[in-house]
Amino acid sequence: MPLATGDLMGTSQVGVHIAAVGKVIFVPIGLPKEDVEALEASLGLETVPFSIGGSALLGSLIIGNSNGIAVADIASEEDIDKLCSYGDIVVMESSVNAAGNLLVANDKGILASPVLPVEGLEILSETLKVPCKATSIAGDATTGSLAVANNRGVLVHPDVTEAEVTIVEKVLGVPAMVGTVNFGSPYVGAGCISTDEGAWVGSATAGPELNRIEDALDLI
Repeated sequence: MPLATGDLMGTSQVGVHIAAVGKVIFVPIGLPKEDVEALEASLGLETVPFSIGGSALLGSLIIGNSNGIAVADIASEEDIDKLCSYGDIVVMESSVNAAGNLLVANDKGILASPVLPVEGLEILSETLKVPCKATSIAGDATTGSLAVANNRGVLVHPDVTEAEVTIVEKVLGVPAMVGTVNFGSPYVGAGCISTDEGAWVGSATAGPELNRIEDALDLI
């Protein structure tokens, strides 16, 4: 089941609550068993119940790849200790701490929001062990909300510019395609979760959008 649809935690913005990082999927504590099983079947990875500073918004607060994890500074010391089991950790601070909203990552590179300082990009690159470059998408600085990637492809906001696409493809090392989720939403990073094995999108996503997602992330 490479591509599945359904709302999670009462919302079609599934990427806000779920974070696929490396070899695991971080899910909110208390997510119903049937949703956990469906996610594992679709995405091909084991789930780990988690919270960041008591928050269930894992997709907004954490992102990473097979080497490391970036997490918001609301994470407690206990949270960070647990995350260390899954890779090296970088804590994003102050006004640029919504890691999942500001970053897109795979095992080849990291796209970062232009609001991040240069030294932050260097630390992210060192921790996740891949190149990191800042770019907007469709002129918007919430880069992580506007793209979703795996190690095969990346789906981006339909208004992305040619210059932005060049950066996206070079840094992530995969081809980019434009598309939407949830019946026309350009916030594909907020509305979709992806691994190399599959993807999960909100229930409002239409058939043509699903076809586009499969093509973009090479899930066929």
